[in-house]
Amino acid sequence: MSAHRQLTFDEIAISEEIPLQEATFVVVDLETTGGDRQGDAVTEIGAVKVRGGEVLGEFATLVNPERGIPPAVVSITGITEAMVHDAPRWDSVLPAFLEFCRGAVLVAHNAPFDLGFLRAGCEQLGLEWPKPQVVDTVRLARRVLTRDETPNHKLGTLARVLGARTEPVHRALDDARATVDVLHALLERLGPLGVRTLEDLLGHLPDVTPQQKRKRGLADSLPNSPGVYLFRGPNDEVLYVGTASDLRRRVRQYFTAGERRARVKEMVGIADRVDHVECAHPLEAEVRELRLLSAHQPRYNRRSKFPQRAWWVVLTDEAFPRLSIVRTPREDALGPFGSRHAASAAVEALQSATFVRRCTERLSPRKPIRPCALHELGRCGAPCAGLQSAEEYEPEVIAIRDVIRGRSGDLLERLREELQRLSDTERFEDAANHRDRLADLVRSLDRGQRLSALASVPELVAARPDGRRGWHLSVIRHGRLASAGVARRGVPPMPVVDMLQASAETVLDGPGPLHGATADETRVIYRWLTTGGTRLVRTTTPWTEPASAAATWRTWLDKATTGRTPYAAID
Repeated sequence: MSAHRQLTFDEIAISEEIPLQEATFVVVDLETTGGDRQGDAVTEIGAVKVRGGEVLGEFATLVNPERGIPPAVVSITGITEAMVHDAPRWDSVLPAFLEFCRGAVLVAHNAPFDLGFLRAGCEQLGLEWPKPQVVDTVRLARRVLTRDETPNHKLGTLARVLGARTEPVHRALDDARATVDVLHALLERLGPLGVRTLEDLLGHLPDVTPQQKRKRGLADSLPNSPGVYLFRGPNDEVLYVGTASDLRRRVRQYFTAGERRARVKEMVGIADRVDHVECAHPLEAEVRELRLLSAHQPRYNRRSKFPQRAWWVVLTDEAFPRLSIVRTPREDALGPFGSRHAASAAVEALQSATFVRRCTERLSPRKPIRPCALHELGRCGAPCAGLQSAEEYEPEVIAIRDVIRGRSGDLLERLREELQRLSDTERFEDAANHRDRLADLVRSLDRGQRLSALASVPELVAARPDGRRGWHLSVIRHGRLASAGVARRGVPPMPVVDMLQASAETVLDGPGPLHGATADETRVIYRWLTTGGTRLVRTTTPWTEPASAAATWRTWLDKATTGRTPYAAID
């Protein structure tokens, strides 16, 4: 194997003893507005790609964080708001960086900080995190250097102690270059200790438990193909379920220092074997993972174990309907919501824009009751007291049904007008709260309408390029994956499509906006269909979304969620 060719993750997985001089490392550093990966944003990214001591390339750019930079941060980094004003946004920078580091081992000084922002960015932008091997030079330095050699493990200190050619100055590219020198100096120290391969390096890092080392052989029989893996315990119980584009490579990571989650390390210590299900392509793996999580509810997984435990907002079935939060949706339900709190926020937003009643009593025209304070405030027509007929009440119900179905945005316009009024009267704190409530409602409506539109299609067939001049094929019925396959390079795809349709799982149309599908599965399929160059091949009925759906508010939503002022996106 040539030392001048970059190794891919597939090759790393197959050839487990990769000499360090043949492994490709991408050393990355980020500058941010603060330390909160959810509330703060990246202002600069710098990365250096190296192999065998040779620099192969560099990646560096300022990033527009779309928010203010605190003065304390400016004083440390020297990056001002004026400098990033015309810089590219994170949604264009991150995909380019992921391509730059594809197939490489990621290196960072205090890696949890930098990788935390990178993973959070992928989650926010709907990108797939590649799950690379990771080397943290802080941890490596603690393993290699003694207390007599360095007073601490800060990058500036290590650069000075180890004779780095670049001085770190809290700018991304300079700090990445300094980290490259630190990495090479530490690797030189490891040579006499017998650390000569990538496998040796990952095994030499701290926090690799004896259980992890002993159980590396559990991954030996796994294939280098996409699929789902299941860690099983001593009583054959499923402890953990995960998905991978390369089963063997991914499972081997659980036995290295790259795995730092305490719960997962505990799980590895208990596990007796690893089962797997090979899949045609990553979408099938994601869907099977969701179904296995629901079936086994493994105790070491934290997400998607209870897909049916979603919350929905519905109009009650009575003469004067009111908004109610339920577990089982009907056709005109709004949702799904991951928590009752989120559903309650949507109810409050809808109630603030209409005069639907908020009381929970079942009303009877023969037994009127005294109206509440909302009637005196002009927020309710008081059908409870017989002051409003069902015909007079009906327009408010229609407005809610129309906005949920995407037939009209009049209700959203009412809320935007109220936002303008609050701003005009300089009630900016109330305006900010109202803006956030409207943004959450728009986001919920948009998500629900998109998933509902997909789930309403009885069958569609889609094809996605596999990157090697072949195709990943999927048959989707009512928002559920019914069949999956591949047409590799040189294989005519349409006969494969015919076979997949003929052998696909029967999916019956179910109740609710998602026609019986789970929100998690439909969301995964929607993302696959709308990214990566996926093409529709066949469909029984057109896949369409309502013309007045909440999607028409996405520009407004983008302004509302990225604006720097509390009253952004009023116009």
